[in-house]
Amino acid sequence: MNLSIKNVPDVVVERLKKRAERNHRSLQGELMAIITDAVRAEGPRAVFEEIRARGLRSPGDSVDIVRADRDRE
Repeated sequence: MNLSIKNVPDVVVERLKKRAERNHRSLQGELMAIITDAVRAEGPRAVFEEIRARGLRSPGDSVDIVRADRDRE
């Protein structure tokens, strides 16, 4: 699939080009890396939501769960 972004400010284009050069990539490769990282970043958010759904609110909560699990053994 091809994506297109229109009306990108010149300053943004220049910064992207410099970033691509620093990372030894083409502009296309740098944009792909940025997009891939952005999508991958959703993973930790999903983990955080799962932790909240399980009722963990603080590090102390996890300590209590681990302690209870050890006591069962």
